[in-house]
Amino acid sequence: MPEHYVDSMYSTQVSRHVSASRPAVYRALLDADAIAKWRVPASMSSQVHEFDAREGGRFRVSLTYDMPVGTGKSAPHTDTYHGHFVKLVPNEQVVEVFEFETADPALRGTMTMTTRLTDAEGGTDVLVVHEGIPDGVPAADNETGTRMALANLAQLVEANERSW
Repeated sequence: MPEHYVDSMYSTQVSRHVSASRPAVYRALLDADAIAKWRVPASMSSQVHEFDAREGGRFRVSLTYDMPVGTGKSAPHTDTYHGHFVKLVPNEQVVEVFEFETADPALRGTMTMTTRLTDAEGGTDVLVVHEGIPDGVPAADNETGTRMALANLAQLVEANERSW
């Protein structure tokens, strides 16, 4: 990887309050069916190809633009990423390492996503920290996509807490 891409990687943080218990939110972080529903920005659909929710377990997911207007990182209208779970602390933390499947050097590189859950009045505060994001991924896009995903997570878990 060219040196200038390594130097230009960045981090983002996005948080959201969810009106549900930490165990319910944590379960939704590690359930493939839930991931397909919530970890997807608006105007995209998700397909979970592989999902082994344990430390060292691998995952692979594709996000596809519903309308052929978006430009994908892996294919004309699709972003596919794969990785593994590094650390799982029940009801507290999920650490994942992943990378986009792309030939574009500006979009390549391993990213770390840490999701932390803390008790809060009336539910759980969720903090998502992305580290090592390639410079080719605009920060605003990453933050917007994460906000959309967390809104989906809140909607899913708040509506179905007993099933999560």
